[in-house]
Amino acid sequence: MALALAVALIATPVHALEANAYPSAQPAPQTACSPLDERQVEGWFESWNQALATGDPAQVAQLYGDHALLLPTLSSELRETPEAITDYFSSFLARHPSGSVTHRQIRLGCNGAVDAGTYRFTLHDPEATVEARYTFVYGLEDGQWRILHHHSSLLPS
Repeated sequence: MALALAVALIATPVHALEANAYPSAQPAPQTACSPLDERQVEGWFESWNQALATGDPAQVAQLYGDHALLLPTLSSELRETPEAITDYFSSFLARHPSGSVTHRQIRLGCNGAVDAGTYRFTLHDPEATVEARYTFVYGLEDGQWRILHHHSSLLPS
């Protein structure tokens, strides 16, 4: 059901979602759909994972949209601002994570994409492996592909 909702969200142009979320904002002009393929979406995860490897929370947070929502794996706090997203990654990156996708489904839309599945993180200090479910919703923001929504939760035992 969550995946169906996410797919429905990407079928709606991003500017329409923003206009509804922020009624006082002026709607963005209609834009054509940007070309998009699954390999590009797979590459966004790799870019995100490489940003994690830098250890710089600001570098990771800049991949998220200005009004993105992060529902993180290892925190119960919802992160709805760039500052809150940066704060989460400050503590997460202290564990030196390295992620790999173990299963995924990608759905492409007009100026949006959903990448959902499972991933595994190897953590250091202390050593651990974390298996989690994830959903990334990507969209165009100011001409740049950004993470608009990221949900990650531990796999049940």
